[in-house]
Amino acid sequence: MKIIPIALALACAAPALAQDHDHAAMMAMKPQAMAMEPHAMAMTGAFGPYKMTREASGTSWQPEATPMDGIHNMDGDWMTMWHGNVTAVYDHQGGPRGGKRSFAESMLMFMAQRPVGDGTLGLHAMASLDPAMGKAGYPLLFQTGETADGQHALVDRQHPHDLLMELSASYSRKLGADSSAFVYAGLPGEPALGPTAYMHRASGMDNPEAPLTHHWLDSTHVAFGVVTAGYVWRDLKLEASVFNGREPDQYRWNMEVRKLDSASARLSWNPTPEWALQVSHGRLDSPEALEPEMSVRRTTASASYQHAIGGRPMQTTLAWGRNKRDPGEATDGYLLESALHADRATSLFARFERVANDELFPHDSPLHGQAFGVRKLSVGLARDLFSAGQVTFSAGALASKYWKPAALDAFYGTSPSSFMVFFRAKLAPPASRP
Repeated sequence: MKIIPIALALACAAPALAQDHDHAAMMAMKPQAMAMEPHAMAMTGAFGPYKMTREASGTSWQPEATPMDGIHNMDGDWMTMWHGNVTAVYDHQGGPRGGKRSFAESMLMFMAQRPVGDGTLGLHAMASLDPAMGKAGYPLLFQTGETADGQHALVDRQHPHDLLMELSASYSRKLGADSSAFVYAGLPGEPALGPTAYMHRASGMDNPEAPLTHHWLDSTHVAFGVVTAGYVWRDLKLEASVFNGREPDQYRWNMEVRKLDSASARLSWNPTPEWALQVSHGRLDSPEALEPEMSVRRTTASASYQHAIGGRPMQTTLAWGRNKRDPGEATDGYLLESALHADRATSLFARFERVANDELFPHDSPLHGQAFGVRKLSVGLARDLFSAGQVTFSAGALASKYWKPAALDAFYGTSPSSFMVFFRAKLAPPASRP
């Protein structure tokens, strides 16, 4: 299997990467008690005078109480963090439109920040070897978005991510004891639109499959050209972005350079350390290469809650997204997901979604453009097996059940379901959970 050399490479690289960083947000990573030095815990975020545990992907916020995971280090004025994982997956999607495949998904993230004058300089980078799985990605029933060949839309498949998912820099300047202003720029980067990207939410990161709501909530997390400006006051953040709205093309190994033709704004509020709330709206100019004349107005709202059951850490996210096409109709997507760390080694996770998808059939089909309501429930678990140096190895499985209109029986069967079995190697200190 292709993933074995990648996993071995990650394990071998881990000692050299045993440096430390903290973009608590760049990773709403799997809640885990982390061996962090006291001076690192005292560090504030890259965008304002608050605990760094509030920060997640791009410039988004997560609950400040989210435990952190990663390999951290202080080197003079620089604070750094590495985080990465490789997940080998066996994927079985049932029904006439399903498929079977073994593949590997991966990401490696790095963040560094240091004080500069009255502010903070931040550097973020994230890469993935997902392009190695092929342009068509992996089978995933009722998933749509992007293209494998520039001519046909991906349907019932999840696209791979690009080699470079983020390469950005930011600078924030303190304006007062509890306020700041910041600017963030990335090629690629993530604009101020939607909740924390799904692979960084503590409520969903243990689940190896992409949500069906990805293209209603957070598909802009890889945008080739982003500039964001924001203002932070205590527990409020108001920010606006200009960015390129086109989704990445089928050439996943390269970097694209495009004009900044789209815009968005987001208001975030963390009323307590346990909560992260956001509402956002944006206009995406020509997001789909196959429909260049179409624009999309996207509106999202979400709430993430870091809590505990029986003293065990748990995070839950509720999110809604609406895509209003121009020309075209509006469709909605809803997501509810949770992850509970049942003991020091075991994570339980679940996700329920409902989407109205009008992209399930090609242009030459009489069903093209018709929105079908689809519901999906996924439940699974992951368990840590052992650690070697700075790498933790785990295994897990999940099963999914779908509900859809009877009009789709001829294409998907009467009761489609799917399952995945996975093995993961993750960069993380062998810290015990609380």
